[in-house]
Amino acid sequence: MFATLGYYICVPFAALVRLFYNLTGSYGVAIILFTLAVKLIMVPLQLKSKKSMIRMNRMQGRMEEIKKKYANNQVKMQEEMQKLYQEEGVNPMGGCLWSFLPLPILIALYSIIREPITRFMMLKEEVALELLEKVSAAGADITNIATLNKAGEYAFTPYGQINLAKTISSQFPQFAEGVDGWMNLNYNFLGMDLTTNPWDAVSGFVFQWAAIGLILIPILAGLSQLVMSWYTMRTQNNAGNGSMKGMMYTMPLISVYIGFIMPAALGVYWIAQSVFSLIQEILMTKFFNKKIEAEENARYEAIQADRARRMEAGRRQQEERRSQSAQQKKSLKEKQLAAQQAKAEKAAKAKTSTTEAGRVGSRPYARGRAYQENRYDD
Repeated sequence: MFATLGYYICVPFAALVRLFYNLTGSYGVAIILFTLAVKLIMVPLQLKSKKSMIRMNRMQGRMEEIKKKYANNQVKMQEEMQKLYQEEGVNPMGGCLWSFLPLPILIALYSIIREPITRFMMLKEEVALELLEKVSAAGADITNIATLNKAGEYAFTPYGQINLAKTISSQFPQFAEGVDGWMNLNYNFLGMDLTTNPWDAVSGFVFQWAAIGLILIPILAGLSQLVMSWYTMRTQNNAGNGSMKGMMYTMPLISVYIGFIMPAALGVYWIAQSVFSLIQEILMTKFFNKKIEAEENARYEAIQADRARRMEAGRRQQEERRSQSAQQKKSLKEKQLAAQQAKAEKAAKAKTSTTEAGRVGSRPYARGRAYQENRYDD
């Protein structure tokens, strides 16, 4: 099941490597172009993840404040962290998936390099075994190609298909005539045989470029990954993190070790992967820093504009209240004046009222309609 799954995973990658090999005629250049193509295909998928990681990096100060503020309350700390993530539109796990993608690609490419007949040319294993029998029948040494199992059947050694393909291409090209899909592969790149394990060049060292170049490949793979890790940590402010610093040195060392015990073609891929990743990180970091800064400035300006609008609205409301208050005071004053005028008019009217006109001595209403001043005169 896993073998079948691995086969179908290799199909698209093998098609890409074949395409670039047919275009360039160089196995090393084909692997470099394959690495570049895979990086470009993955860029749209990584954009959101990279933007989220940069946002998280810019949030470090606020996150540290939350951690200090709620150091004794983990539940509240998590709630505030989630609230901050939601406000900023950040997924803290967004960048984890893409960081693991190079590993299955590396495994698939290793399979394509190690088994060029069934995984690169995509021929059936029966075809590979038939070619092996022809080479064996021709009297060629196949000890580094295959061994016989207990059932008397051939089983390829770990790098048997590579050796078989090289043997056929160099000694028995007629055996591959008529085999649909067969390719006479040229593994030489910059004077090096990319099917060779660099450690073999160390154990049988000869002061020649072919050996020196092979030894340099895993070293350059480790150095390029170290630079890539250093830059990533620097841009993410993780340089002081002990675990991250340990990984920064451990992973390149693992790359160097694997690069020495596997075909040099894999080391070429690793170097290209690290170099292209570094270029991508520099460009994306620069682009998203500018973009996020512009977004934050726009958001700040929007907040300031909204604040100005609210302040203006408050000022207008205050002016309206003052105007209403002034009108109310004016109206009250007018009412008071009207009341005073009414009172004055009433007082003036009272002076000519019936009470005064009818008064006789202490009697205010002594004079009626029948009053005659001289009625009682003698």
